[in-house]
Amino acid sequence: MHTWTWMLIILAVLLAAGLGALTWLGRKRPLALYAWSCRRALTKAGLRQHFVPSGQGPLSVFVGGTGPLLLLLHGAGDQAGTWAKVVPALLGGYRVILPDLAGHGDSAPASGTIEAAAIVAGLEAVIGAEAQGQPVTVIGNSLGGWMAMVLAQRHPEWVTRVIAVNGGALKGSASSVNLLPKSRREAQETMSQLRDPSNPAVPNFVLDDMVRRAQSSPLQRFVATANTTMGDWTLDEAELRSIQAPVTLLWGTADQLMTLGYAQRMASVLPHAELIPIARCGHIPQQEAPERFQETLLKVLGEAQV
Repeated sequence: MHTWTWMLIILAVLLAAGLGALTWLGRKRPLALYAWSCRRALTKAGLRQHFVPSGQGPLSVFVGGTGPLLLLLHGAGDQAGTWAKVVPALLGGYRVILPDLAGHGDSAPASGTIEAAAIVAGLEAVIGAEAQGQPVTVIGNSLGGWMAMVLAQRHPEWVTRVIAVNGGALKGSASSVNLLPKSRREAQETMSQLRDPSNPAVPNFVLDDMVRRAQSSPLQRFVATANTTMGDWTLDEAELRSIQAPVTLLWGTADQLMTLGYAQRMASVLPHAELIPIARCGHIPQQEAPERFQETLLKVLGEAQV
């Protein structure tokens, strides 16, 4: 048999094996496959991944584009790829910086608890390495919105604007949403509280993967510090009033974890705040309603430059 014939046979076997592996991942590890596809979308859009040293170890950062600096922060248990559907529209006019928060994605530490202090210190290292003295607009979803406000309060010379997306640092955001479900039924209830009711039901195999991941995910590692150090990094009303950077609250109104009422409380305390509700959307607007979220975000950013 000719060499090229063997090569075609080997290629066919490899392709079949690859498709089989993707099919298995799609059914058994859909969340990992989705995260991988989102991260791949970042590199296909033109972002480059590299690592910034920090006290916790190397932190993964995706960077691309030119112009004013935008630092986009994901939520607990998520990773930089959450912004994949929004980034292409930003690259034409901004330099975009997307870190994996400490303990998330490809960022250290890979095991053990994740403390809020480590996330803050990691972000300070990222800003120091990537901004190099330039002003930064920080856009954060969920935990990322919390960290954006902490950075603005601690480093007013760095942060010129905050855009918090269903997240914030104000004390008293108690919620009954179970973020670490132990059964398919609990996972289904969690998703119903985080998403708008108009969305299609989450498939059972995805719910099962949520349950499987819940007990060892970065979210679990972060929540494990809830009763010890997390409270040290929430802000009371006086601390929130000290934030001088303009703050825009982009809020999915269906979110039952970080409710619209919580956003209204923050807006009433922050000295320079604007609340923009996003209807028919829950906790992660950049994923749930990317087109409407992108349109609103671009309008906010454009108005800030006028």
